[in-house]
Formats: sequence, structure tokens, C-alpha cells
Amino acid sequence: MEKYRYVFDAKVKTQRPLEEIKQVYRYRYLILQLLRRDIVTRYKRSFLGVAWTMLNPLGTMIVLSIAFSQVFGIVERYPAYILSGLMAWNFFSQTTNASMVNLVWGGGLLKRIYMPRTAFAISAIGTGLVNLVLSLVPLVIVMLATGVRIRWTVVFLPLPILCLIMFSLGFGLILSAFAVYFPDVAEMYNIGITAWMYLTPIIYPVDILPDLARKLISTLNPMYSIVNLFRIPIYDGKIPTLPEILIPFSISLVFLIVGWWFFSNRSDEFAYRI
Repeated sequence: MEKYRYVFDAKVKTQRPLEEIKQVYRYRYLILQLLRRDIVTRYKRSFLGVAWTMLNPLGTMIVLSIAFSQVFGIVERYPAYILSGLMAWNFFSQTTNASMVNLVWGGGLLKRIYMPRTAFAISAIGTGLVNLVLSLVPLVIVMLATGVRIRWTVVFLPLPILCLIMFSLGFGLILSAFAVYFPDVAEMYNIGITAWMYLTPIIYPVDILPDLARKLISTLNPMYSIVNLFRIPIYDGKIPTLPEILIPFSISLVFLIVGWWFFSNRSDEFAYRI
């Protein structure tokens, strides 16, 4: 009878994040199927279908505009200001929440077949990206209706979208890992994300805040610089300065690296805990 010898190699654990990248590429077609499933499931039973993705942020913008237009009336073309920030926030909120839900509900699949654990978060990012692109349609309509000129600076839009993808993926992986060990994280996050939104200058300009509050938000809130970078080429119609690019890009890259490393080094345990 042939005997097998099992050897523990401590280096394997340190190389796990790199191995996860290789597995993502190897199982890229499976990830595309997960992405297709998420998109089809989202729109298959919806009466409005794809139109809902465009009407949802538009409806939220209308409600917020009616509620806060008198309070923050100093902001020119307020509906366009809200929607330009709301689009970036919705991407972050939806993708991070979907990353947790997909991993927890996909636990049964992990026990039956092998697949990279990061596949659920990546498919959530892909679905969010599709929704973000579709939501650009109502944004253009609102900008034209409110007199905001669409300038050539919109060609810089892929840059803030890249920052959104990196930050959301990294943060979503960290949340997903904690949600596996502590199921209440998902419920707590739904509460925290609402508070986080109001601590981000989406419905109000940061200039109205006291100096201390403005410094705290700009320093401690990573979404502040990302939302600001998203707004600059669209709403402001300007080219972002080097600090306005480097700060959110660096924050997003750090979160992506930390999130990928943290998640990958614990991913082998998920199938036994979900």
C-alpha cells in the first residue's frame, strides 16, 4: 500500500495572496458566470428591468433634493451635485454589502466545488460596475436639465472609477472575512453605512462644516477624497490636481492590498465556518 507523506510548509501561507491571484485568473470563466448570474437575477423578475438601475438613483436624488435644497441652497445646480456623489456612494455601498452576502450565501457552493474565495467579491464589483455605467444616463440627463455643462474632463472619469473599484474590493474583502466569523457584522454594517453616508459630503458641501469637522472628515474618512475625485471631472468640469489624484489612489491601493492579503490568508477556513 502506497504511503503519503504530508509536509507542512510555512511559506505556503505567506504566498497565499499571490496564489489567489493565479486562481482568479484560472477560474475567470467561472467568475464571469457568477457575474452573469447576478445580473440576470437582478433584472429577470423586475418589471422595469434595466430601467430600474437608472430610476433608483434618480428617485433618491429627487427626494434628497426636495428635502435639503432649502438647507443647502448655496450649492449651485444642487440635483446634479447630489447625483454625482450619490453614484459613487451607491457603488461602494452596494458592492461591499453584496460581497458579504454572496460569500455567506455561497457557502454551500464552496463545500461542493473548489473556486477562489475572492470570486464572490469580484463578481459583486463587476455587477456594481455595470450598474454604475447604466446610472451615468440619468446623470447626463440631470446635468443637462440643470444647466451643468458636460466638459471634456469627463475623460478622466475612469480614474475615480478605478479608485472606487480598488477601495470597494479591498474593503469588501475585509468585511466578508469578518462576516464569516461574526455573522452580526452584516447587520451592523447596514446601520454603519447609513451613518457613514452622512459623514461624507454627498448631500452637503464640506465647506459649510466647522474647520475641525472638515479636517476630521477629510483626514479620517477615506470615501471623502474618492467621492471628491469622482465629482471633479463631472460636476466641477475640472482636471484633478496631483494631490487630488494621489491621495484617493493611494488610499484605495492600500485598502486593496490589505484586504486581499487579509482575506486570502483566511480563505481556506471559510468552507468550514459558513
